[in-house]
Order: sequence, then C-alpha cells, then structure tokens
Amino acid sequence: MPDVAVIGFAQAPNVRETPGTTNGVEMLVPLLATAYRQTGLSKQDIEFWCSGSSDYLAGRAFSFIAAVDAIGAFPPIHESHVEMDAAWAFYEAWLKIRMGEVDTALVYGFGKSSAGQLRRVLALQLDPYFTAPLWPDSISIAALQARAGLDAGLWSEKDLAEVAARSLADAADNPLAQFSGATGAAELLDSPMVADPLRRHDIAPVTDGAAVVVLASEERARDLVERPAVISGIEHRVDSPVLGARDLTRSPSTAAAGAAAGIDGVEVAELHAPFTHQELILRRELGLGDGVRINPSGGVLTGNPMFAAGLARIGEAAKRILDGGARRTLAHATSGPALQQNLVAVLERRD
Repeated sequence: MPDVAVIGFAQAPNVRETPGTTNGVEMLVPLLATAYRQTGLSKQDIEFWCSGSSDYLAGRAFSFIAAVDAIGAFPPIHESHVEMDAAWAFYEAWLKIRMGEVDTALVYGFGKSSAGQLRRVLALQLDPYFTAPLWPDSISIAALQARAGLDAGLWSEKDLAEVAARSLADAADNPLAQFSGATGAAELLDSPMVADPLRRHDIAPVTDGAAVVVLASEERARDLVERPAVISGIEHRVDSPVLGARDLTRSPSTAAAGAAAGIDGVEVAELHAPFTHQELILRRELGLGDGVRINPSGGVLTGNPMFAAGLARIGEAAKRILDGGARRTLAHATSGPALQQNLVAVLERRD
C-alpha cells in the first residue's frame, strides 16, 4: 500500500465570532484557494474530499452539505463527511489513499461555536440515558477531571498555570491565535475560578474557525512539494462513554493509539488539549519528555475552533516538516468528554 503525506495546510484566523453562516462557506473559500496555491493543485486534481463538522453545533440537519458550496458545483466531486472533528476525516482520507483508490485528497473542518452555548451543546454527546438528561456542561465535567488529579497529587494549580503561560507565550508567534501574550503563572493564579478548580486560562476559548489539509500518496507528493510530511503511523482508539466507568486522570486510548502509531523520536508534539490539565494527562500517556517541544503554535488554549482544532494539530505538526523546522513530529486529536476518544498521528521527513 502506498505511504501518504501531507503537502498543504491552511487555517482561518481563530476569532470569538465571525459574521458568516454556520455552514462555514465564508471561512472555507479563502482556505481552499490557499491550499491550491501551496500545492499547485486545482479542484479537478483533488480525487477525494472529506469534511468534519457537527449539525448540533450548526443547529440544522445536513449542514455539511451547504459547506460543499465552498468547493463549487462543477465538476462533480467524490465527497464524504464525519460528524466529529475533521482529524477523523483525515483518517478516512488517509485510508482512501492507502487502499489505492485515489492519489490525492483534501480534508476540511469548520465550526461556528459562537452560534450557541458551546458548553451546553457539547452535553449532547454524553450518554443519552443516564448523563445527558442531567445536562452537565463540558467545563464542569473537565473540572471534575481536574479535581480528581489534584486530589490524587498528580498535578497542582501551579502546574496548570504554567501550561497556560507557556501556551500564551508561544502563541505570540502565531498570527492566527485568538489569545497570546507573556503572562506569568503567578499572575494567572490570581484570577478567579470559573469552575473549581479551573480558571479562565485553564479553559480553551469559544472560537469560530476552519482548517484545510491536503494529502497525496508519497510518490505524488514528491512531485508537488520539496519536503512532504509523510505519515509514518496513525491510529485512533476510544474509551468508555460512561464517565464513572473510567479513571478520569488517565487516558488509556491515548496511550494505545500512541503505541500503535510509533512515537519514538518525535521532536515536536501538537496536542489537542482543551484544558490545561488534559495536556498533562496526554504528555504522561504518550511518554513525552522534556526534549519534546509541546504546542509551539500555542495549541487550542489560544484558539479552539470546534471540529477543526484536531485537524489543525495535524496541519501544524506537518507544517514543521514542510517548512524544514523538524524531521519527526506528532499530532493528537480528541473527541468526546474528558479525552474519551483520541487519535495520534506521527509525521516524518524522508530524504
């Protein structure tokens, strides 16, 4: 089976609210143009399209069909969709190329979180019989997870603040970040609680945004870009949806996905951690030491476009290779409450 590489990545600015519609067309049109320009491909050259979004977030059924308007009506396309973060659309596109059905693919994800109350919308992904009827919001669930780790002595509030401070500082070099700036951990700890023990800096912001990633077989990729980011391993696993049935301070699915993907030797890791304590969980489960640069883009704590943030982590990890800044990188995406489902991809430069 042919190996697959990332050859292009484009992302919309992470903003609190866009004036566009919930189908993402206004955000996607300029991103597609950027992707075409980066790769030298045209719409006709893309053999498979796959997107990730959510009808619950958009507030209407089959909202992803309207997003196809960004691609154009003619010529007809071969298209698919996943009702989750577009990192899983990326996985589907990877499989399509691996199976030899297509040679090129474009994946996109989008989310207009400002259209509703995100923390309540995300309650709809919970167990519909026992948990969702109680309407526990996503931030409160994450706070329970953070408290469990504090009580177990796995991290401190200072540890969480240091994650946030580093993320904000790194985001200063990312013009697409929603928040950035140099702020000390001590200053952050002076801010009030939002959901004990989480403060505002511990929580990813509500963000409107979109992302696009272009893939090709390795052979085709070498004809299109100088340094394709070859996917050496990719896997996704899932834990129980029942919050009381698992240890919330651990993420076995992340560890299993990382082991299957083969993460040894990575220099940079882009982790999809919407809460500061979740970065600490992910680093432990993946065995990422001090020598690995974590979220040089600032990560989702500085901009969290729903259903595009995981795909953006893959794009950011690939960009380090495409730009020549790294030879082996890791990308992680998550879906569901409290790190329930996790995807890990490893990308590398091959000379």
